[in-house]
Amino acid sequence: MTKGGMESVEVFTSEGKGRGLKAQKEFLPGDVIFAEPAYAAVVFDSLTHVICHTCFKRQERLHRCGQCKFAYYCDRTCQRAAWLNHKNECSAIRKHGKAPTENIRLAARIMWKIEREGSGLAEGCLVSIDDLQNHVDSFGEEEKKELRADVESFLEFWPPQSQQFGMQYISHIFGVISCNGFTLSDQRGLQAVGVGIFPNLCQANHDCWPNCTVIFNNGNHEAVRSMFHTQMRIELRALSKISPGDELTVSYVDFLNVSEERRKQLKKQYYFDCACEHCKKQIKDDLMLAVKEGESKPSAETVKEVIQFSKDTLEKINKARMEGLYHEVVKLCRECLKKQEPVLGDTNIYLLRILSIASEVLSYLQMFEEAADYAKRMVDGYLKIYHPNNAQLGMAMMRAGVTHWHAGLIEAGHGLICKAYAILLITHGPSHPITKDLEVMRVQTEMELRMFQQNEFMYYKMREAALKNQKIQVMPEPSNETSPSLFHKKE
Repeated sequence: MTKGGMESVEVFTSEGKGRGLKAQKEFLPGDVIFAEPAYAAVVFDSLTHVICHTCFKRQERLHRCGQCKFAYYCDRTCQRAAWLNHKNECSAIRKHGKAPTENIRLAARIMWKIEREGSGLAEGCLVSIDDLQNHVDSFGEEEKKELRADVESFLEFWPPQSQQFGMQYISHIFGVISCNGFTLSDQRGLQAVGVGIFPNLCQANHDCWPNCTVIFNNGNHEAVRSMFHTQMRIELRALSKISPGDELTVSYVDFLNVSEERRKQLKKQYYFDCACEHCKKQIKDDLMLAVKEGESKPSAETVKEVIQFSKDTLEKINKARMEGLYHEVVKLCRECLKKQEPVLGDTNIYLLRILSIASEVLSYLQMFEEAADYAKRMVDGYLKIYHPNNAQLGMAMMRAGVTHWHAGLIEAGHGLICKAYAILLITHGPSHPITKDLEVMRVQTEMELRMFQQNEFMYYKMREAALKNQKIQVMPEPSNETSPSLFHKKE
């Protein structure tokens, strides 16, 4: 079964997993298997005034919709592009007196699209909205309570003159959002900013060690002529060589967790038991729970104590981060590392989590030398655990490279930036804003490295002068999110 723009994949019944997607031809690492625009998408409630409601880019100055005063856009181009989906929403918000929550807004956008086009197969879709899984039958008591509240709020918001839907169908749509809502990020990939429904992507099954990755591309409206504009979309990209007939898989969760924890998370959020090779054989679990080897090998009791101490510290760190107490976060990280270092191995996930937080927060506080040391150890650990073409690995390497550059460690910085660029060319592609940023950094650090190799003394003099003249580029404020899940799940 193929559909416009989807000729290279087919839907099939995957043993024990329901529907899945299969390749119809060969793909190499970095190939785009398909691109899919959102069926419907909304910006998170907390960011509606700082993110464009069409392309989901973060912008300094946005144009506000003059009628509902709720929607914001980059410019007139984005506003015009949004009108078809915003028109009904605009009048409903005005009548309702305020905008409802993101879940209600997304459900309403889906229903208005169904009202316009019917609920059958939309153009370019392999599956209809009606056929997407909703898992409502698997909901626990708390989830059912939330579902009832959402349906109630939806009915209050939904205009009487619009097509009326039955309670069961409305529940189906909320169930679809709950299990299939895809997390959308801003153009730098640094923050989750919204949620969208992509029916074709929903057909790709999970594997903890997948052969594909999903990247959100905000599109480009900057060209003068609109024929060169590209729309917001997700791209399914190959991470390794894929042969015709191979199942196409993506990972719904970050791999940086032991198999038992990943399986628990997948069961809780997506209602299935993961039976992938890495979970069945517990591949890499030994690395993620590594302890120091050799004569001073710690006792099981000591390891248990240190891991408990690490878990407690991570909770304290989260609290301090939420309150913006970054010096307190650094203090907690240093104390924890002192306890961890004699006991845990270099690839232990508890050590790696603390190293990641410490390097990010120290960079933000401009304590770059200490940050670079932690970032290097973090990346060395990640390299032994992650798939070589993992997007999280590429992003971590990019951050580590920038931190090294700030610390004046130009050789190591350039090396990390080059490695990150090679990964992101595959996971994000050459035209993605993050890859373009990285290319600029790569060229700059290469030039600086040449200068450094020719005359070290002169290089440091020029660097000092340059940094005095320009505002030092401050690292982004550390986010409180762990790496976002592929699909957005209401907490």
